[in-house]
Amino acid sequence: MSDDSVAPKDHPTPALCADPPPQGEGEGFVFTAQIVAAAQSWIGTPYRHQASLKGVGCDCLGLVRGVWRELYGTEPELPPAYQPDWAERSGEDRLRDAARRHFGVELPVAEMRPGDLLLFRWRPDLPTKHAGILCADGRFIHAYEQAAVISSALVPSWRRRIAGVFRFPEKD
Repeated sequence: MSDDSVAPKDHPTPALCADPPPQGEGEGFVFTAQIVAAAQSWIGTPYRHQASLKGVGCDCLGLVRGVWRELYGTEPELPPAYQPDWAERSGEDRLRDAARRHFGVELPVAEMRPGDLLLFRWRPDLPTKHAGILCADGRFIHAYEQAAVISSALVPSWRRRIAGVFRFPEKD
């Protein structure tokens, strides 16, 4: 995450997300639990711009890439090199475009559930620039700049910045 002047100011917390709420025993429930568990296993990984290595370093995109690798084995594409201000410079919504390519249909915020990918933008006129994975109890896991991968409360200052909700595709 960057541009701290407009980012939500909730403080990093070491709290873990609770287990996904019981919803049955179906495949979707099991996969949701796998997604959340994979994201939780990254908590404490230091923030490192452009990195994606659990326990060593990652940024928000690197966290999502790492969870994807744990779930599917390989990444669908490797991102090109990017600067911390990439979204402001290009004006293109490359993060959202990539999510649409690989996650599929964008969902309404009202339909988000644990295990979903959340994309954030700092202001309505800017492209999406931050990503996290929703877990239970109103929390999400993300790589927090100048800190580490953490679990944060999805407080109103974060919630109003949600620009996209995507569900991880079911495994074949």
